[in-house]
Amino acid sequence: MKKLMLSVAVLAMSTSFAMADTVRLGTEGAYPPYNFINDSGEVDGFERELGDELCKRAEMDCEWVTNDWDSIIPNLVSGNYDAIIAGMSITPERQEVVDFTQNYTPPSPSAYAALSADVDLDGGVVAAQTGTIQAAHITTTGATLLEFATPDETVAAVRNGEADAVLSDKDFLIPLVEDSNGDMVFVGDDVPLGGGIGMAFRKSDPDMRGKFDAAIQSMKDDGTLNELIIKWLGEDSPRF
Repeated sequence: MKKLMLSVAVLAMSTSFAMADTVRLGTEGAYPPYNFINDSGEVDGFERELGDELCKRAEMDCEWVTNDWDSIIPNLVSGNYDAIIAGMSITPERQEVVDFTQNYTPPSPSAYAALSADVDLDGGVVAAQTGTIQAAHITTTGATLLEFATPDETVAAVRNGEADAVLSDKDFLIPLVEDSNGDMVFVGDDVPLGGGIGMAFRKSDPDMRGKFDAAIQSMKDDGTLNELIIKWLGEDSPRF
């Protein structure tokens, strides 16, 4: 009987370890080049390649889960996935709810884009994605904030005249401005916001967070993180 109980206990522990080694990574899938859904219907982009490499170094299996941005932290806290890797800037407000790894990108500038260089950024209407550091920044200016659930909707609001400008990560806006054939332009000065982008974990998972933190550090140490930044975010993007 004791042997049976011991066997059951060992099996339970083995199952627990196996479950712990499978990490569900939550991302938005709508924020290129950080994360997007490719033509095969799979998560792709800078954070997909980064996340897969981090899981390999942490010796864990990865499963990717997509979630709308406006509920991405609540669904982490409620257990729908184990970590967020979704272009999320590290801020004091978010740190009250979740724990972050060290940043895997340095602080990157945000920028305004518009259809005209003479738009009023101080008194006009500026679009931003809900729940972002850009939306929070706009509320500290004299502009009227117009929020949308997805980054693509913020750009569409400028194109259709709902908003005078959009404020977003410059890395996200650069290809859109460059591919607009001059229709969209950067306006005003770049805005430095946040403490860089990191992975977010439940406060009850410090061990898991620690493993990914160590994996990020190893990629910084051997230069592979900078290689991914250059590959996906461009030569001019800040790096370590």
